Amino acid sequence: MSSEAPVPVPRTAVPLGIADPVEQARAELKAALAAIEEKANVPRRVSRAVDERVTQARAFQRRNPTLAAVAVVAGALAIGAAVWGAVRLYTR
Repeated sequence: MSSEAPVPVPRTAVPLGIADPVEQARAELKAALAAIEEKANVPRRVSRAVDERVTQARAFQRRNPTLAAVAVVAGALAIGAAVWGAVRLYTR
């Protein structure tokens, strides 16, 4: 028995089966504007990327807590060395 449940259509896609040309044009315009908004909304894209990286880092920390601690210490040392080097160059 097949289910005839409607398949969800992404905001940036045009649904199939629109017969009326005016409705088709409206659907295409709506999809195009949604695609432009997705592309141009840099803060949302950055937020999604940061959320994904945080999720990956937390998963890594759960799998390898010691290696995660070493990575944090190494990162702090690298940032400290970079700041120290920049201040040293500036004060010379």
